[in-house]
Amino acid sequence: MVRLNLILLAILIACALALVTSQHQARKLYVELQKEQELAKQFEVEWGQLQLEQGTWAMHARVEKIATQALGMRVPPPSRIQILPSAAAEAKP
Repeated sequence: MVRLNLILLAILIACALALVTSQHQARKLYVELQKEQELAKQFEVEWGQLQLEQGTWAMHARVEKIATQALGMRVPPPSRIQILPSAAAEAKP
């Protein structure tokens, strides 16, 4: 009977240690999850800022201003403009 009690005590201690270990691991993983979610939020904010910046840099007025001032480009006169039909328009009978 004493031997059975010692075996059951050893099993109980092993189960208690396994429980403590698994709880500790779960807490560590939860903290890591929180950090990764915060990092994802930061990336989303940065992505939004980059999209806004890209939209600002690609504005038609800004591109035209740089083309005329820095590159010396200008709009051609209407007599020099040729409009070509698209390939899809030519394919239709």
